[in-house]
Amino acid sequence: MLRLTIQALALLIAAGTAAAQDRGTVDPKPLPPIEKPDDPNVPAKELFGRKPKPAPLAAQAIGYYTAGCLAGGVALPINGKTWQVMRLSRNRNWGHPNLIQFLERFAEKVPSIGWPGLMVGDLAQPRGGPMLTGHWSHQVGLDADIWFSPMPDRELTRQEREEMSATNIVADNWKDVNPKIWSPAHIALLKTAAQDTEVERVLVNPAIKKALCRDVTGDRSWLHKVRPVYGHNYHFHIRIGCPAGQDGCKKQPETPADEGCGADLEAWFKKVLNPTPGPGRPPLKMSALPAACRQVLLAD
Repeated sequence: MLRLTIQALALLIAAGTAAAQDRGTVDPKPLPPIEKPDDPNVPAKELFGRKPKPAPLAAQAIGYYTAGCLAGGVALPINGKTWQVMRLSRNRNWGHPNLIQFLERFAEKVPSIGWPGLMVGDLAQPRGGPMLTGHWSHQVGLDADIWFSPMPDRELTRQEREEMSATNIVADNWKDVNPKIWSPAHIALLKTAAQDTEVERVLVNPAIKKALCRDVTGDRSWLHKVRPVYGHNYHFHIRIGCPAGQDGCKKQPETPADEGCGADLEAWFKKVLNPTPGPGRPPLKMSALPAACRQVLLAD
């Protein structure tokens, strides 16, 4: 079943010459100002989404992954020897220094497992907080999305980074992976991420978790960190733990010790695995975030 080689998969993305290392940055377009930024009814996402630079404060993850903010954020350079950041216009390549160090460490490891390099999706906004579009989490600088596409052997253009699609590795019926794409390298990639001691969770589509439960041989001790969740068929989501000594960061409950391959996983396949988006949750106001997030928002 695990038939596609990484070389063949890379051809689905792009071909070219050797990648260059560019310690580049993002230059986001400014958004129009908020008419009444002090209005308590203004959604927090409208305030944090308009901050193009990090708060000049000591690095700190504040609050919870779905209700918090980030002080002293650090940008992941848009190009490294073994990674490239995608969707640069979003300006979401920011994180707590622990996350940036993890990603650089992770990216350095992946060529040894047969994965050319990482295509990095969203981390957090410069000051974290709720995002203008998309994620409910990614607010405290400890979350990162990695595409299920190997990095091509050339530097992508800005336009390609905006328009290129990631690889969907789940079958059309949402009940299993696509056997034409799923490969041992995908397993090795997820295993390498989950085995890092800083990683608390790796979030994937239930069909991917099902494939891991079936296909992983040998050491399976890392499977308990891989958790099923809606979506996540084009990318996987890595979440690292709260930094040591930062009491303002709210920890997530420990993952169960078992592999997660039993009844809990089966229950996902009794749900609609590709639900039509509904009206969603109401946007968070500043009052829903820790009080320290106002200082992060206003810091010059």
